[in-house]
Amino acid sequence: MPVSRQKFGLRTIAMFEALKGVLVLLLGFGALALVHKDLDELAGRFIDFIHAKPAGRVSGFFFALADRTTDKSLWTLAIVAVIYSTLRFAEAYGLWNGRAWAEWFALISGCVYLPWELYGIMHHDHWWKWVIFLINVVIVVYMAKLRLNSRAESQAERKRAVELP
Repeated sequence: MPVSRQKFGLRTIAMFEALKGVLVLLLGFGALALVHKDLDELAGRFIDFIHAKPAGRVSGFFFALADRTTDKSLWTLAIVAVIYSTLRFAEAYGLWNGRAWAEWFALISGCVYLPWELYGIMHHDHWWKWVIFLINVVIVVYMAKLRLNSRAESQAERKRAVELP
């Protein structure tokens, strides 16, 4: 049985949201793996791995980051990652199953990201930032269209119900 275009669109977005959840969850686990580790030593090994100049700007960035990072901040990052992932997984579940609340959630959360993505593009223009921005715009437009169509259908059904006596 072929899947409707609407269901295909929702399930594609659901998979995208689930992928974001998985990636952020992996980031959170990565943060937990760094708890109680010597971050200066890890930064040094990473700098050697990428063949950066020991006294260069990149090296300075990673050493400064290692100095500022605490076990508490790593735990905080992990907890935030779990919360964010849970939201993404809930949204993915709702979209996969065609729930209206998930469509609203995707629309609103997508709109929230757009200004930040534009700000990032204006300050550091990279091709991958444009790709992320355009994907988000497509999702927002698609969800807005679904919600507007659903609202119009609901109003038409109510009008027919009133006219049927």
